[in-house]
Amino acid sequence: MSNSLEAIHLLENKLKNLLSNYDFLVKENEILLQNISKLQQQLLEKEQLEEHLKKEYQMLKIAKTIEGSNQSTRDTKLKINALIREIDKCIVQLSE
Repeated sequence: MSNSLEAIHLLENKLKNLLSNYDFLVKENEILLQNISKLQQQLLEKEQLEEHLKKEYQMLKIAKTIEGSNQSTRDTKLKINALIREIDKCIVQLSE
């Protein structure tokens, strides 16, 4: 009889440990999910900043070329032509 009681107590202790570990893992999972969310937000912000800086760099290159620099004049002319085509498309869409 005492063998059965010991087995029940042992099972009870193991079950308590299992539940304790489960609670710990659930809390740890929540923390990790929050960290993932924060990191994803930071990544998105960095990607937006990178895109903004790329655009700013392109504009700076264009400004330098227009200023009289001989570097990448062809690129600037192509960019200006592309902008003019885009403006023309917008005008056509507005007139419809």
